[in-house]
Amino acid sequence: MKLTKEQIIRYKKHISLPGIGLEGQLKIKAARVLVVGAGGLGSPICLYLAGAGIGHLACVDFDHVEIHNLHRQVAHTERTVGMPKVYSLQKQLQQLNSDIVFTPIQEQVSRTNIDQLINDYDIIIDGCDNFNTRYTVNDASARQQKPLVYGSVLNYEIQMALFNHQGSKDLRAIFPEAPHPDDVPSCDLNGVLASTPGILALMMAQETLKVILGLPVLYNQWLIMDTLNWECKKIKF
Repeated sequence: MKLTKEQIIRYKKHISLPGIGLEGQLKIKAARVLVVGAGGLGSPICLYLAGAGIGHLACVDFDHVEIHNLHRQVAHTERTVGMPKVYSLQKQLQQLNSDIVFTPIQEQVSRTNIDQLINDYDIIIDGCDNFNTRYTVNDASARQQKPLVYGSVLNYEIQMALFNHQGSKDLRAIFPEAPHPDDVPSCDLNGVLASTPGILALMMAQETLKVILGLPVLYNQWLIMDTLNWECKKIKF
């Protein structure tokens, strides 16, 4: 595998960066990444990973674009309201970077299909919005020992972790069991500032690229940031 002349020009800002270079961009090109969810986290994550040149990017989501999504799910547009989110996302990514392979998967993640869904990918990104799916994705990633970039948003607070990477722990090391749905604030009932999921999405894209490039990453650390007051802390687990 090598970079074409056009790819060298496209990614010259990467290639000139210490720690990446031509070799690092080739690693990015060879990477296979699956994003779970095409919403407030998944859609900007996919935009930035596609821009970075991830060779094979996929996204799984069963939902359709609705007008109330647009204030934060920036890969979707007014013209794609009513369209399945993964196909709306595909339209944007094709215009951003036609050089990559993007696989839209319009399915609902479940215990019966999750192992097959993640099987062909090197890194999994959790951009979903419910704990049932989070634990399903976590458990499958742990079984297959695939790095899982995890992120969640509640009001102004964002949280991020990296699981199953070079022997690191998984979600159940912090929270052994999923909380009961009645004990968890509903995403539909809790507001979110438009830019808050975007902040976390960029951090998750950054962590994904660092895993691919072999740069320093979170290791058994739970990152919590209050974006209202810009207070940040890391908890070891």
